[in-house]
Amino acid sequence: MGQAKSSTGLWELTVRELAGSLSSGEVSATEVLDAQLRRIEARNGELNAVVSLDEEGARARARAADAARAAGDSLGPLHGVPITLKDGNDVAGLRTTIGTEELDNVPAEDGTVAARLRAAGANIIGHTNVAAWLADHQSANPVFGRTSNPWDPSRTAGGSSGGAAAAVASGMTPGEVGSDLVGSLRQPASFCGVYALKPTEHRVPLTGFFRVPDGSPRSVRVMVSLGPMARSLDDLGLLLSIICGPDGFDADVPPVPFEPRPDRTPLGLRLAVAPSIPGAPVARELGDRVRRVADAVSDAGGRCHEALPDVPWDAQLRLYGELLQTVTTVFPQPEDGSGHTLARYLDALDKRDKLIAVWESFFQEYDALLMPPAATVAYPHADGSSPLDIDGTPVPYQEQGLVFALSNLNGLPGLVLPAGLNPDGLPAGVQLVGPRWSESTLLAIGRGLEAAGITPGFQAPPDGS
Repeated sequence: MGQAKSSTGLWELTVRELAGSLSSGEVSATEVLDAQLRRIEARNGELNAVVSLDEEGARARARAADAARAAGDSLGPLHGVPITLKDGNDVAGLRTTIGTEELDNVPAEDGTVAARLRAAGANIIGHTNVAAWLADHQSANPVFGRTSNPWDPSRTAGGSSGGAAAAVASGMTPGEVGSDLVGSLRQPASFCGVYALKPTEHRVPLTGFFRVPDGSPRSVRVMVSLGPMARSLDDLGLLLSIICGPDGFDADVPPVPFEPRPDRTPLGLRLAVAPSIPGAPVARELGDRVRRVADAVSDAGGRCHEALPDVPWDAQLRLYGELLQTVTTVFPQPEDGSGHTLARYLDALDKRDKLIAVWESFFQEYDALLMPPAATVAYPHADGSSPLDIDGTPVPYQEQGLVFALSNLNGLPGLVLPAGLNPDGLPAGVQLVGPRWSESTLLAIGRGLEAAGITPGFQAPPDGS
């Protein structure tokens, strides 16, 4: 095996860079894994991002990957690349808890995401920490404790994919796959300064995700998406291309192709711009960052207009809240019949269909909507019962999720991009939202913004090791 690249710094490489170095023979899968495990040992004690680490199994799989390479066999585009998965994705033989003692189990088989990554040659080495039941904007649970932000460990990494975001940002894993029902991919990515892509609803199968061991039927069938998180836009596209598409089990997933597109330069780009969202709290500094990006696009020849579709925003937020409560509490029903009935659910879906049609019409005029990636930058660890301080105004804790309502409710893809640091040295990103099935376009726009120097790309947090 070639020794052109020292194992020092291998943990800093992206998924594609690792895959290229492994394919060329510059490094072995064992060397890459060793570097990754050393990085986890150095950083995880402070951040508590990686849980259920399968070091013994990972080493055996790395040796097998090296043996296959020596024999001239390719295991796929991720041959020997070590990655983690959010603790909610079933991985055969790996403890999966969803942050709860009630769902703590060791699955006998992979979910679709894990199976597809393995088939592509990835070495799944462990899970990353989550909010209990994946139901909080911070990642803490009674099984593994609390995850901290690599930029400032006194602050949250976000939730519920906070462990994933902290691990990617700090170099403990090059890539991840998390979930997003209320910004659970995008908020942590923004807090930790990495990329995340919430795909179109039903782009990625949910088979083996949040699986209840007793076999209860899956209630969350709308508004949720599984998607990638990484340190580069190219990695998002690569990971999504591997995990998307029908699997023969999740019948909601249509055979819509995912095809890469060339970079979209700012020249001629049509962006709707929303520094704030009606009814949703957003910190002024994030709205200002959206405006600065829009101004730069305009200076480079793009067309940017502050615009949103003509929808009843209060009603849209109420509908989102009603559907969210329905899909997460549908099975327990009060005896008086006042619960979430089938008739109410179908009525909510009908209203949702009408809103989706308005958003699709809106995107006939724009390539994407540029908007904030979250309600705030990363805030100090909180107990979730006290209001958040946003620009000096106390805001109920749960309202930080309202900024994500328009994309989750309507099944729209959303891409979070790092956009530099705020005066306190914390990541402050932006988000691009597009029409359904436009992930390739969003990635192409993101690459164009970076090529033009409008957004700066990934910046590593201070190394606490």
